Amino acid sequence: MATSGKSPRPTSPAGARALALLLTGVLFAGCSSARSGPEPVPDRSTAPVPRPSALAAACEVGLPAAWRSALDAGELRTPAGQRAVLTDTGPGWTVVQLTGGDRRRAALIRAGGAPRALLDLADPVEHQLLAADFDGRRWAAFAVLEGRTLDSPWSLYVWDAETGASRRLARADRPGPLPQPVVRDGTVHWAQGVGDGRATVYAAPAAGGAPRALRTGVLDTPFAAGGLLVWRESAGADTRLAAVSFTNGRTAALPGPLAALRDIRSVVSDGGTWAWVEGESAPRLMVWRPGDARATAVVTTSPAVDGMDQLRISGRLVTWRTPETSYALDLNSGSYARITPAYGYAQARGGALAVAYSVGNAKNADARPVIQVVDAGRLPGLPRCG
Repeated sequence: MATSGKSPRPTSPAGARALALLLTGVLFAGCSSARSGPEPVPDRSTAPVPRPSALAAACEVGLPAAWRSALDAGELRTPAGQRAVLTDTGPGWTVVQLTGGDRRRAALIRAGGAPRALLDLADPVEHQLLAADFDGRRWAAFAVLEGRTLDSPWSLYVWDAETGASRRLARADRPGPLPQPVVRDGTVHWAQGVGDGRATVYAAPAAGGAPRALRTGVLDTPFAAGGLLVWRESAGADTRLAAVSFTNGRTAALPGPLAALRDIRSVVSDGGTWAWVEGESAPRLMVWRPGDARATAVVTTSPAVDGMDQLRISGRLVTWRTPETSYALDLNSGSYARITPAYGYAQARGGALAVAYSVGNAKNADARPVIQVVDAGRLPGLPRCG
């Protein structure tokens, strides 16, 4: 999950603004019949990324017609009377919140399949599906916010594809990082507040067993970066990155210049390429890849950097959101483009690119919300600068 703010505060204004947009801005209207989802998306999250010899400042370009066509072809459909909110996506799967009648549920859509219920939310009005991860085989983990404000309690659940059953893994009723579970090798990882402004990073077997505390401190939501679980944490007056290995849960070294970075935000990685936002008064999107001598300021101009948050990355694509729209950067082409209409949301992850937006005012009954998921690796390159 992308994070924001100079220090790890789970209820930063940028985080609140992003969550409010996520929970209220993008709904998907049910259609008369279900249609199978897009074709399976191979997991390219750790595959080598062909790239130019060096990164440089990127330019903004128009979105190619081929991208529009591919996104239109990847539109998800849900049964009649159901409305969906995009939660998370990955290689061959998408998790959505479905609402219809007096029922609200978390659902997993696998490529070529119909929505499969993960859990019926106890309160179909107040409770919101906040984040999810799926290992592509058996285990999914997802978080439910039990209210409409960021300081509401939340519960973390784990779902077993073999039995179709969910169980609650943890519940947080103290201030702390927003949940973004990470499922890796049969283990669920997350962070939650423990009091006094501190939080603990936990790991628990998905099949059952006591959670194990990996680190406690003033820290932010952890995310997966290849074989590492990474988060930001306070170090005196600064914030820095810290990591543990998924293999043994022990403290691990960060690659390249990452360990020396201070006071950055919205850090994200697919295990190879890293991206983050640097600077307060003049924000800029920084990118570093193995073999680079130093990180490069790739996007530096308004409006693309204004309120930049919720960075995601998959292969050559980096996506982010601003208060007005969402963008995608093509590292191979050295250019970026707006990929949603106003107030849309986009995320690149594990070889997939998902976008969600509303045609018309999302608060009106006649609005047509849209969710689209495509294989990012099959998209043509964005036009090059010049």
